[in-house]
Amino acid sequence: MSFWEKLLNAVGGTAGNALSAVVEAIRTLFEGDPETRRKVAFSVSIIALSAKMAKADGVVTEKEVNAFREIFEFPDDQAKNVARLYNLARQDVAGYEAYAERLSSLCVTCAANCPVLEEVLDGLFHIAKADGLIHEKEMAFLQHVAQIFHMSEQRFEQIMARHVSANGRDPYKVLGVSPQDDFTTIRRRYHGLVYENHPDRLVSRGVPEEFHVIANERMAALNAAYEEIEKERRAA
Repeated sequence: MSFWEKLLNAVGGTAGNALSAVVEAIRTLFEGDPETRRKVAFSVSIIALSAKMAKADGVVTEKEVNAFREIFEFPDDQAKNVARLYNLARQDVAGYEAYAERLSSLCVTCAANCPVLEEVLDGLFHIAKADGLIHEKEMAFLQHVAQIFHMSEQRFEQIMARHVSANGRDPYKVLGVSPQDDFTTIRRRYHGLVYENHPDRLVSRGVPEEFHVIANERMAALNAAYEEIEKERRAA
């Protein structure tokens, strides 16, 4: 029996109080296996926030559901179980704040601007923009989740720059640097971000392998931003 099936059997089909039931099930089912417990808790929290995110503008589109599947891979034979958890979270009376707080508490570093939680925000942005437009309510959702995650405004804007760009992606915002910074400072910042966000390091922090699509996308955005700035500075 997969851990998805164990979890669903313990939770049952009641959506009204799904969060507390899921948390209790995770605590008891995997008590002797902290690594699996962390992975399951993280995975469930991601599913729940994704469901709440898709519902933020009042309409859950097929594109948003597909976007969730793109960032959270799982075996085909577990699709029905994951869908059941997704729907339980979507119908749960608990607000998204409760899920965000639960996920925030799982961050291994327990520090502001946690890279693991940054990956979560990247995933939520990916879902929000799936229908071609990030709704005002979805942006408010993302900003509030970032606050719950203890993420600075500057860091949030840096994450947003990778996804929302009216006049093209700003490479300086993507790296969190200023056009006035010298290239040595920018290069140092870039290398620090690459080290911090490398998919292999996220594994050690407890991020499930199923969620590494977003980490790879982020690395591509960082590389592209640095290359653009480097090309610009050489031409100057």
